[in-house]
Amino acid sequence: MMAALLLRRDKRSTAAHLKADLKRTDNSSGLRQLRELLDSVLHPERGSEPEALEWCKWLLAGGDGFDEFCRTVRSYDNATLCGLVWTANFVAYRCRTCGISPCMSLCAECFNNGDHTGHDFNMFRSQAGGACDCGDGNVMRESGFCSRHRLKTGENVPSVPRDLLLMSEMVLPRFIITIIQYLRDGYTEPESPADRDLQKVLQQLDLHISFLEELTKMGGAMRTVLTKILTNQQTFKELSMGQEENVYAKRNYEKYLSALKSSGLVSVEEKGAGAGATDTPAGAGALGLLGATAAASLEDSSKEEDQDGLQGVGQRKRVKLSSSTKDPSIMDTLKHKCFLEELLFWTIKYEFPQKMVTFLLNMLPDQDYKITFTKTFVQHYAFIMKTLMKSHESDTMSNRIVHISVQLFSNEELARHVTEECQLLDIMVTVLLYMMESCLIKSELQDEENNRHVVVNCGEALLKNNTYWPLVSDFINILSHQSVAKRFLEDQSLLMLWMSFVSFFQGMNLNKRELNEHVEFESQTYYAAFAAELEACAQPMWGLLTHCKVKETQEYTKTVVRYCLETLQMWFDAIGFVDEPALNQLTFHLPLHRYYAMFLSKGVKCQGLDLDSLLPDQEMLMKIMVHPLQIQASLSEIHSNMWVRNGLQIKGQAMTYVQSHFCNSMIDPDIYLLQVCASRLDPDYFISSVFERFKVVDLLTMASQHQNAVLDSEQERPMLEGALTFLVILSSLRVHLGMSDDEILRAEMVSQLCMNDRTHSSLLDLIPENPNPKSGVVPGSCSFEEMLAAVADFKAPVFEPGGSMQQGMYTPKAEVWEKEFDPIMVILRTVYRRDVQSAMDRYGAFLKQSGVQTGNPWPPYKERTPLHPCYKGLVRLLHCKTLHIVIFTLLYKIWMDHQNMSEHVLCMVLYLIELGLDNQVQDDKVEEEPCIEEHCHDSWFPGTSLLSNLHHVINFVRVRVPETAPEVERKRERERERETPASTSSESSSFGQNLREAQVFSLVAERRRKFQEIINRSNHEASQAVRPKSSSSRSLPPGSPPQLVTEILEIGESMLSLLVKLHQKLSGKQNSLSLSWLAEADPAHHPHGDGLTAIERILAKAAARSRHSKRCLQEICGKVCPPIPPKKNSPGDKKSMDKEERRQRARERQQKLLAEFASRQKSFMETAMDVESPETDAVMDMGSAEALDSEVLYDCVICGQSGPSTEDRPTGLVVLLQASSVLGHRCRSDTPKRLPTTDEEHIYPVDTCGAAHDVRLTLMQRYFKDSSCLQSVSIGWDGGVYVQTCGHTLHIDCHKSYMESLRNDQVLQGFSVDKGEFTCPLCRQFANSVLPCRPGRGMETGAWHTPSNKSMSTLVREVEDLQEQLGIFPVSASLKQRDPILAESNLSKEMESVIKDIKNTTQKKYMDYGKNPGSPDNDFLFMYSVARTNLELELVHRGGNLCSGGASAAAKRSCLNQLFHVLAMHMRLYSIDSAYNPWTRLTQSTHSRDTEYCEERPEVPMLFRDVPSLLIIFILTMPQPLRKEHFTCVVKVLYSLQYTQALAALSVRFSREERLAWSNTGAAKKNTPNSDKSWESLLGHVISELTKAKDVYDTSSEEALVLSSSVWSPQSIEFSLQQFCLPFLRLSCLLQHHLYGDSLPGCLVEEEFSLLAGCLGLAGSAQSSAACLEWNISAFDLISQWCSEVIALSDAPTQQSVSLLVQDPQWAAPRLLHLPDNYNTIFQYYHSKSCTSCGKTPKDPALCLVCGAFVCLKGHCCKQQGVCECVLHSQHCGAATGIFLLINASVIIIIRGHRFCLWGSVYLDAHGEEDRDLRRGKPLYLCEERYRVLEQQWVSHTFDHINKRWGPHYNGL
Repeated sequence: MMAALLLRRDKRSTAAHLKADLKRTDNSSGLRQLRELLDSVLHPERGSEPEALEWCKWLLAGGDGFDEFCRTVRSYDNATLCGLVWTANFVAYRCRTCGISPCMSLCAECFNNGDHTGHDFNMFRSQAGGACDCGDGNVMRESGFCSRHRLKTGENVPSVPRDLLLMSEMVLPRFIITIIQYLRDGYTEPESPADRDLQKVLQQLDLHISFLEELTKMGGAMRTVLTKILTNQQTFKELSMGQEENVYAKRNYEKYLSALKSSGLVSVEEKGAGAGATDTPAGAGALGLLGATAAASLEDSSKEEDQDGLQGVGQRKRVKLSSSTKDPSIMDTLKHKCFLEELLFWTIKYEFPQKMVTFLLNMLPDQDYKITFTKTFVQHYAFIMKTLMKSHESDTMSNRIVHISVQLFSNEELARHVTEECQLLDIMVTVLLYMMESCLIKSELQDEENNRHVVVNCGEALLKNNTYWPLVSDFINILSHQSVAKRFLEDQSLLMLWMSFVSFFQGMNLNKRELNEHVEFESQTYYAAFAAELEACAQPMWGLLTHCKVKETQEYTKTVVRYCLETLQMWFDAIGFVDEPALNQLTFHLPLHRYYAMFLSKGVKCQGLDLDSLLPDQEMLMKIMVHPLQIQASLSEIHSNMWVRNGLQIKGQAMTYVQSHFCNSMIDPDIYLLQVCASRLDPDYFISSVFERFKVVDLLTMASQHQNAVLDSEQERPMLEGALTFLVILSSLRVHLGMSDDEILRAEMVSQLCMNDRTHSSLLDLIPENPNPKSGVVPGSCSFEEMLAAVADFKAPVFEPGGSMQQGMYTPKAEVWEKEFDPIMVILRTVYRRDVQSAMDRYGAFLKQSGVQTGNPWPPYKERTPLHPCYKGLVRLLHCKTLHIVIFTLLYKIWMDHQNMSEHVLCMVLYLIELGLDNQVQDDKVEEEPCIEEHCHDSWFPGTSLLSNLHHVINFVRVRVPETAPEVERKRERERERETPASTSSESSSFGQNLREAQVFSLVAERRRKFQEIINRSNHEASQAVRPKSSSSRSLPPGSPPQLVTEILEIGESMLSLLVKLHQKLSGKQNSLSLSWLAEADPAHHPHGDGLTAIERILAKAAARSRHSKRCLQEICGKVCPPIPPKKNSPGDKKSMDKEERRQRARERQQKLLAEFASRQKSFMETAMDVESPETDAVMDMGSAEALDSEVLYDCVICGQSGPSTEDRPTGLVVLLQASSVLGHRCRSDTPKRLPTTDEEHIYPVDTCGAAHDVRLTLMQRYFKDSSCLQSVSIGWDGGVYVQTCGHTLHIDCHKSYMESLRNDQVLQGFSVDKGEFTCPLCRQFANSVLPCRPGRGMETGAWHTPSNKSMSTLVREVEDLQEQLGIFPVSASLKQRDPILAESNLSKEMESVIKDIKNTTQKKYMDYGKNPGSPDNDFLFMYSVARTNLELELVHRGGNLCSGGASAAAKRSCLNQLFHVLAMHMRLYSIDSAYNPWTRLTQSTHSRDTEYCEERPEVPMLFRDVPSLLIIFILTMPQPLRKEHFTCVVKVLYSLQYTQALAALSVRFSREERLAWSNTGAAKKNTPNSDKSWESLLGHVISELTKAKDVYDTSSEEALVLSSSVWSPQSIEFSLQQFCLPFLRLSCLLQHHLYGDSLPGCLVEEEFSLLAGCLGLAGSAQSSAACLEWNISAFDLISQWCSEVIALSDAPTQQSVSLLVQDPQWAAPRLLHLPDNYNTIFQYYHSKSCTSCGKTPKDPALCLVCGAFVCLKGHCCKQQGVCECVLHSQHCGAATGIFLLINASVIIIIRGHRFCLWGSVYLDAHGEEDRDLRRGKPLYLCEERYRVLEQQWVSHTFDHINKRWGPHYNGL
């Protein structure tokens, strides 16, 4: 009742009335009234309607206006934080110098108001959204706060008056519960994804939530009220259930309860089951056990696992979680105690709607709210994960989750608080475990049947779509806080849980080698696997490692290492691993091994731990070594094409494994772990394991032939190279063995720079840095920059004209190549094998340059940093007999030319020897080995030291060879010769003692024995020792190769002697090493060179380190035995040697051919595309000294024939026609217009050339006869057709067939053949038409050229007669005389078709300027304007004047001569009515005519006409070829008109007094002789004549005064008259140059006028412009006549007629806009600016660089008839050429007609590189050179030729 009354009254007074009631001490009646009112206003069933909102606004304001209320509340804002929340795609900043947390971000406003000069900051596009941290001291340093948040504003804000927010406290709870009830009611559990219509519910709530958001923006006071309401448990209790009588509220409360039920991690039913029995079936939710019973401890669970594991793959294995999870409530159903909790609950249920997220985040600046909200968020964490896994929009949802969590967890204090109070860490790890559990499968590694290990299935959506990343990124985020990480490392049960999580990834994505046919389906799951290991395992690991840096944290490392080993042991048991890996299986994922390795390395390097205390027993080490070694061998197999049947993806895995973002979390720890194993295990065992894994044991025999059971012969060489390279890397890499961080950084940087020159950003990207941003080497930190400066030189970006845009590059300094180039590091870091080659080529080039002469250089040997004492054992690898036997065997095989040896093998063998010589083992250790007698390698070498073994001679070796081998043959031959039984032969007498000589073949057996020994020694059950040996016993299949027999080879060499012999072999000299060499050998010198240098260096080192070696060397060199003649060798080996040689020769031949080809191409390029050369092309042999009447010959580039162009088989020039508005964009001033970057600046297009001409034509058409107007101006300033050629010619019929072939060619071309586009067959330049060449002579030479002595008046008459002939000769006169039938020849057809092309080139609107479109007059205007456009453009290309003379790039492209003839031929179809012929009005004084035509509009007065247009009309309409004397006559007559116009225009600019003075001076001079050649008298005459006209002078006198503040002197008048006439003279001269081949001499700018006048035959002296005049009748009469035409226009408004008189023919060169230096200026103004046509902020804003227009790229909002705005604008502004700067990408795109291309960027960062798409967000600065190149390409119309990558845009830009 009451409410109804209130509702009827107006809102304002009601609100005021209620507020007054509520302010009383006894406010019960007020409360009741308010409740009733709200009940009716906010009735939830009525939905969200604007009326309710209005009521709320009025009520909150309590009688004031709502806006007023907002202002008042804002004045009490006490917030010190910015807290601005943004959504995805917002542009924000991050400053690493000011940030404490790596996630710190600032809004643009706070960033620009703070001082970050010289800081390491970047701009970034927010992916998930974020909030501004300005003012928050926990996240950033105070020095970085902006000026607004630097002051602690909180202190001086007055406290809020109680009654201001009184109404808010009352009304808002009801408002919020309404929203909640609405959300409850709208939510339905999805039966199927289709019936889910959450969006609809949200849309209806849109206004309500926006209102809440508005409230949060009112500042601190309002946020405090909201926090109170949201966290008040009492209010929630009262309102949440709804009153008894309210059915609606009851109903939605039920809904809410049922929604809650499913919110726990474990559903209720499962819980019941779990409570009673521990052995629930494996399918039950694994974590169900947690809440109910304390799960069995580890020992029990391992027993139970056996039963579970057997229950079939289909069922998921349970993960037992240890009993110590502190808080079972993680698993429980949620309970809500306040509004905030329920709001968050629904936010999650509705999958994080953007508005809700923004509201919740906007509240964060309130401290109390922040704490409560964070706790609530943690409490809902498991629920978030459940919802995320079910979501269909997991991407958006992930972004929004992170948007929230990053705000909460980046704050260390808050994170610590929640960790302590809410078990954040337990929750996170449990939730992650639970999440991964949903996609486990049985592992098939090792023992496929009985494997009990489970791994994640990389094919599942959870991994494929990266759904887990929000949780993992939160986890990484909180681990970056030291206090949180320490808690994690101290909590053993958590660590145990985490290890079991990591073990889910151990061995995932298993590859099995396909042996038979190619795999049908290449799975791409490996992306998911690598990403998962990096994000879920490696990054948390790096996070933990950053907190284990000092001695005090030793215990943490020990704990982690202990758990790693335990988990590894469990893993080995689970997969059933004993000692041999399964064949043909490969997984790249061993996160447990890598955790173990990285913590070991950190412990030794930073915490001073002793390595041995962290290592397990020998047997465990042997096991640990197997899988990483398997990966190294498999890498070699993959590169040897042994996995080729698994498809490309396996190569992808091999590359990803070593790629820069992964290598320090994958291959580096693996190699380090192998180094640790190698340093602690028996070296012989280790080496033989390596060769066995690499499958090359069979190859290591002295015999020349062998059988390999596992490898094809072409795979043997790469595998052997792989094994040796691996050993070199293993023994020389020091990344984890004692290098400091700086040294590592330096080595990484050098290896990347040696492969290729790099840009700064790619270098940052390629250098693996510890992924946690707090680590020592932060990209962009000063240590990076300092190091870069130390090792590299900066090459500034270069611009080859027409070349690609170079970026700024860094290239290694010379001393780096000399001392630091490390091929081993390069091999380790290359993703593509070609990069190693590239590094070697660059190294070779450097050596050549620095004058070290080598054929092909070998990888240089580099000294290593000393080993950390812990790893000294690694050196033993180089000093073990097994390796020495292998080295000896390989040296022997290479010397004997056995097959499958290569230079690389020798190189690595020598590298190993040299490493051994440089790293000696301490002598006392050598004899320690027990039971030496047993070693079956004894007979090979006496000890293990490499130095002593080098000179040990080996005489006999027993080998097993196939019966067919040459060794067997040789033995048989010998036996036949002796004819004595073998046993008594002299050799066999020593046979007995040689029998004990062992052979390398015992490698495998030896390794087996070692393994047994170790296992027995560690007293394991014997049962384990006796295992089937099947895995390696190789039983021969039936049909096997020939039987093996045992032979004994006589060798008699030592390693030293073999080295000497190899030296002889390589150098090709018998005694390449003389004794004298030995004497002066110096091991220190020669780091660079080829194989010879390497051998010499090794021998020198050996001689220097041991006297014995030196003696042996002297003996060997002394008796220099010639090498065994190769004849004994098997023919196969001979072949392989020849093959090498043949290959070498072929390579040389190829090089020669290529060089020849390159020089041919170069000379062609010079002639064809010569950009700046003075010679002109054959086509335009202007004035070339041909015989006078000989015809020009043209070469056809298609058929190759040379001949004249004839009527029936015309030749044509390859041309490109394009519409151009470059001329129209010229302005008067030289300085380009500035791009506006504030609202105050604007660009006005009125002063451009195009606009001025348009205005002029429109004005004329208003007063004068249309046909006459159309001959008085030129069009084509905007949209004129420009014709350019590459200078090549072809027969037109050849061209037609060429086009046909292009049309049938289905290759994707960058051009459209249907539009007539093609590329020149010779130089591939883009073209779209062919311009026919006129038959006959090239130039009007001979008779046409001879000067004549006819008088001016005779010539004038002759010209007039020539014009009269027009009607008679529609086709060129010369033709008519020769053969009248040929009138309609092929040639004229072609000419017509070109005219059609020209017309189709530009748009209709640029052709029709007349009153009646399509009329002959209109066509006529268009045609002569084409000639004008081309002349004007050539002038622009020559720099706007003719001072530079004849040679210019523009001349090369110009084809004006041919174009003129085509146009002339076309224009002769129109005759000019002789009555209107302007010629008569120029040369005769006629007074009678004006009166006859009164009824019509008058003709355009001569003084208003455009003189160059008249020139072109006369020349084009007269019969060709035209005699030069007639041309000169026309020019002279027109010059006098131009001169008179100049005088008239000048006179208008005088002030009245000056005008009077000059007219008097002129009158005085009038009667002097030659007065018609003095400008004073002429000027006086003009002034006196024009004064007769009504108001010509009076109107503009005020303006004139402004113009001429200075007084005109005779000099300035002469100068301005010359300037006025210059444009006409330039055009005439250029025309003469093209028609008659006159040369254009160069000159100084001051002399240009007199020079041009001379060229044109205007007899003048340099002093005066008037002296050039030549009148054929009285000058004064003619001038009076011209002036009278102006005077006759009495009816025209004078203002206009004056503006037609004052034309100024001079224009500055066309320029693009002037851009600001700093890109940020443009970006900040334009990226959020709204589009002028649609009013929205465009998604992809773009700027036209020609006129500054702001357009939407690809925006559908501004489409017209299916054409997007950029394309539209390019047609309108540039006649289909557009240059746009894309604001959000900083790049420029060019639109040319129907194609577009990405041009590049004119803004570069401090390192000279582009930042496309602003990905790096570094400050960018304008690169002037690039911008000039762009402008130059625009002006010269060469976009099509220079940019190569064009594609069609289909009007979609």
